[in-house]
Amino acid sequence: MNQTTTIYSRRMKMADLLASDNALLSILQRLDIRLGFGEATVDEVCSRYGISTDLFLIICNIYSFRDYCPQVDSLTCKDIKSITTYLSASHRYYTGICFPSLHNNIHRMVKELDDVSRRLIDKFYDDYDNEVSNHFKYEEEVVFPYIEQLLSNCNCGGHEYNIAYFEHNHSNINEKLNDLSNIITKYISEEYSSQLRYEILNEIHYIGNDLAKHSRIEDKLLVPLVEKFEARHGKGE
Repeated sequence: MNQTTTIYSRRMKMADLLASDNALLSILQRLDIRLGFGEATVDEVCSRYGISTDLFLIICNIYSFRDYCPQVDSLTCKDIKSITTYLSASHRYYTGICFPSLHNNIHRMVKELDDVSRRLIDKFYDDYDNEVSNHFKYEEEVVFPYIEQLLSNCNCGGHEYNIAYFEHNHSNINEKLNDLSNIITKYISEEYSSQLRYEILNEIHYIGNDLAKHSRIEDKLLVPLVEKFEARHGKGE
């Protein structure tokens, strides 16, 4: 059953929201919301930072509740830019924090391995890193600029691109991450450090789960809102 209501509300204290799920801390980090907001409510903190409270709560619900089905009726075209800003911040979070840490641990791990295993994992991770970079680059250089142009110039009906291209070609960048997890779990001999592998597997699990939420924001928030805007201004497939 899809979950459409949660315990989160605009009147609850921001500190209480974070206490309910510490995974939400990374959302504040990406939105550049600084800690030290005292007893302020979610609505008060969002207002202070110029963030749509409805959008903030929807993102929090997506991160906290697996079966949550976001309703976009309360959002407006003004929220589209906020969504792309959040997604860009997530790209920087992945490429600046998550992946460098994972890469460093994998580098530590492969130093212990035989040559064949080392080359296999190095190539696998390098291929995945390239895939992620291309995925983010496409969004930053094609999708987001298109959306920005759409929002700033409604008279763009002749533009060859529309959001359906993104929706139809939206790749799953989690599959290779799962494959890497299987290799580390199943095929590296037990004589090598288990502790380091546990750390790497935990990182992979966290990144994979976060990327899944990231994709859900794109598929369930960004695409429907842009499609509505396109339809309103005479664009479509």
